[in-house]
Amino acid sequence: MSIYLDHASFSPLRPAARDAWLAATDVIGNASSVHGAGQDARRVLEESRETLAAALRCEPIEVVFTSGGTESVNLALKGLWWSRSAGADAVVVPDGEHHATMDTMSWLVAVERAHARHVALDGWGRIDPTRFADALPGAALATALIANNEVGTVQDAGALAGAAAEASIPLHLDAISALGHLPLDFAGWRGAGNGSGGLVALSISGHKVGAPVGTGALVVSRHAALTPLLHGGGQQRGLRSGTPDVAGAAALAVATTEAVAEQAGEHARLSALRARLIAGIRATVPAAELLGDPDNRLPGNVHLHFPGAAGESLLFLLDQAGISVSTGSACQAGVAEPSHVVLALGRDERVARSVLRITLGRTTTATDIDAVLAVLPDAYLRASGARTAARS
Repeated sequence: MSIYLDHASFSPLRPAARDAWLAATDVIGNASSVHGAGQDARRVLEESRETLAAALRCEPIEVVFTSGGTESVNLALKGLWWSRSAGADAVVVPDGEHHATMDTMSWLVAVERAHARHVALDGWGRIDPTRFADALPGAALATALIANNEVGTVQDAGALAGAAAEASIPLHLDAISALGHLPLDFAGWRGAGNGSGGLVALSISGHKVGAPVGTGALVVSRHAALTPLLHGGGQQRGLRSGTPDVAGAAALAVATTEAVAEQAGEHARLSALRARLIAGIRATVPAAELLGDPDNRLPGNVHLHFPGAAGESLLFLLDQAGISVSTGSACQAGVAEPSHVVLALGRDERVARSVLRITLGRTTTATDIDAVLAVLPDAYLRASGARTAARS
């Protein structure tokens, strides 16, 4: 038995994305070359840019292809910091962000002498738009997740973007976990944004929606002031120099378009499977506690606290049964540390070490849910030591 329930870390490659990648590799030429072969490659690249822009509701010129979410986040935060207004030395950042943001912020604080203005989450992982707005005046920039990658709580992206526009502060939104699960509307959220204030950047990653690993993009408003990380060639408005990955761009565009087209149907289907899983766990493991917003959350996200059981032990036992889940972000793989997101919810370290994240995706079936429910109760008893105690 092999059941994959870690879609928040990686979603299986879509056949259409594989086909698009293979077709694009047959196009000979560097997209920056002026000869016919180069222009053939350029045509594929720009058509992919247009396709992706339509899915994200932005202008094609605003799409900057990257190597994935981490590069996109780094380009947004460092690029906006280096282009900040004179005298601005603070970055507004909610607690519980992805490590791509947290580690970039740590670098900005240590090397660039930035000051982090933290915005606390509530017990369900929500960002209060009023608290967020109160932290903005005089800041260099702000950033926030649209949906938390661990506990699945969905934020009010429009309210956060509106607050940034009102304060004339450039805002980056991390849409990596939201892509394919929630409607993304860069132009609509930018709305009243003027000049370099309001929503100016939005990051996505391909492997979350069935595109190849190593693909991603940063949407950058044509009005944004952003300093590039890479220099040499001036490709992509000078924001990301280097020979573009035409095949990766083609696969990303196809995968994203498919995910957006399926979104409404998949949201309903995954929400129903999620409800089935939560109800089954509550019936068979009453001690388990759902973390994150119980209603306004990603449709495939089930993040649970299992009292008295180490998350790593549960993960191992489920893996032995052929079921792949996680204890949190895969970017922390191999590091046995408490979940910083759970700590940001106001829980203690004991709780933060006793969590499991089960994330459903387009390949998940009701049979998969039933298989988890069949083995999870015993795994919990073993991980918590209850079964051993009962036998002694």
